[in-house]
Amino acid sequence: MKLKGNREKKKAADILILNTAVVDFRRADFEFAEKLVGKGGLAKCANENMPDYSQEQLRRWIEQGFATVGGPGNAAPLIARTGLKVAVGVNFGGGDYDGLDAQGRFFYDVMSANGIDMSETHIHPDLATGTTYIHDAPGQDRGGIAYFASANDDFDFEIFKGAVERLKPSIVYYMYSGLSERGDADEGRDLAEYIKWCRSKGAVTIVDSHTLTAAPQELINSGESVAEYRLLEPLLPEVDLFFTSSDEAKMIANTLAGKRAWNEFSEHENNLYFLDFLSKRFWRKESGTRMFGVTVSNGAYEKHICPDGAVDGPNKIESRFMAGEVVDLVGAGDSFRSGLLTYIAHNLPCFKAGAVNFAEAVQMGNLFAALYIKAPLDDRYGGIKTYDRMLEVVRSDTTYPTFEALTKALS
Repeated sequence: MKLKGNREKKKAADILILNTAVVDFRRADFEFAEKLVGKGGLAKCANENMPDYSQEQLRRWIEQGFATVGGPGNAAPLIARTGLKVAVGVNFGGGDYDGLDAQGRFFYDVMSANGIDMSETHIHPDLATGTTYIHDAPGQDRGGIAYFASANDDFDFEIFKGAVERLKPSIVYYMYSGLSERGDADEGRDLAEYIKWCRSKGAVTIVDSHTLTAAPQELINSGESVAEYRLLEPLLPEVDLFFTSSDEAKMIANTLAGKRAWNEFSEHENNLYFLDFLSKRFWRKESGTRMFGVTVSNGAYEKHICPDGAVDGPNKIESRFMAGEVVDLVGAGDSFRSGLLTYIAHNLPCFKAGAVNFAEAVQMGNLFAALYIKAPLDDRYGGIKTYDRMLEVVRSDTTYPTFEALTKALS
């Protein structure tokens, strides 16, 4: 069921972001999260194990500042602040807060306050809005992170085909492969078919992978396969854009290409290996621009192919914006992709023709990520300015010695 009052909003969107509406609660007394996922662990938990906090309690925590929005909340407001039209298509849980549960109402209100088109949001008849409980551990310890997909588990592609037909987005961004029972059904082929269908409607497509794992380094070193990365097998040939972190890249390669002795090579060599493997195996035969990449601590690598078949890369684009202390790395990849997509949306004909400045697109992603992960938790979107202003900084060739210098340059 759509939210009341949204049925007639059918404005075209530059970017449509789908799935994984989630509210993250962070508290020092959430020790139970570590009982579910292990010390410092991270996992997608069964919905039936979701803590039975009352809606009144969750609403109080939201009002007290213990909650932030995730998923599209890490991306949509950033893109919208640059001047693009952004829509979100997600499932919420129903409740007493003007038709939504406390989590859904908070997510909806934050998005609406940032100018996001919420006309393609739906109320699930049975499941709550997706919720994450994060143990805010003392000192430098990493607390447990327990994610409950709830309504996100029942993402219906047929419903959200309607969103694409009504909004006619230039870019469709699905968040995330690996986090939805229905979205990941048929070993990822359902999502792959949906993305292929979106391309047939003229949209540029991008999908994130997001596999929750407690100990990535252990999995990397052991070479163990991760079942959720098998979902990428049918999906990657259908996407136009795909960027993942360097740690995830290694786990993806271990799963799809076989174990590699990563420690015997430099990080640079490992990133080149991954992008060469990924492009050779998954780029479609038909013409079109595709761009794959790996994000690293000081920038990103990219490799692309143009409609005429010309291939360039892998190329490393080092960030000029990483000075200053990191406040929270959660959402770093999402914010990077937000900058990348902002640039591509503003240069869409050039991207489709293979004539876009690919390095500049990545540097825009680097700028967004730096502004997001260094921002205070109560103002994570504030550093993002209009596209023209952001582009001036990207093209300035200046390396900023402090985060304050960067934000001053954008003011």
